[in-house]
Amino acid sequence: MRYMIFLMTLLHAGSAAAAEFQRPIPQAQSATVETSFALAALALAIALLGVHWLVRRR
Repeated sequence: MRYMIFLMTLLHAGSAAAAEFQRPIPQAQSATVETSFALAALALAIALLGVHWLVRRR
């Protein structure tokens, strides 16, 4: 058991070195993505209005 803990410690220490962080390059949004985002925002606004209406009646 001691040897296994020692071996796992050595293996873990060797894999601790991380690669350099590569900053992601932002991509332009397509018209399809903008349309779906607009529909999702509209659906969220309608849902919030519905919740407001239900809570106000209570």
